[in-house]
Amino acid sequence: MNFILNLYLCSAVATTCLPPYQYPHIFSDGYSCMIAGNEESILKLEEIGHLEVNKNKLFIKFLCTEQVKGEPA
Repeated sequence: MNFILNLYLCSAVATTCLPPYQYPHIFSDGYSCMIAGNEESILKLEEIGHLEVNKNKLFIKFLCTEQVKGEPA
């Protein structure tokens, strides 16, 4: 089974999320996908920075979706 990681950058202030960002790597299992989702979320929040995250109450949510064989990524 393959898993696709989608990350969503959201703002509690704007009560909205940007369209999902599909991570370029395909994962062979759900566990690896979820670990990467947590790691990438931390990296992105660090990149955005403390002030911007707090000002806009930003958060990242992610979803690991199983890719059905023959289905495009």
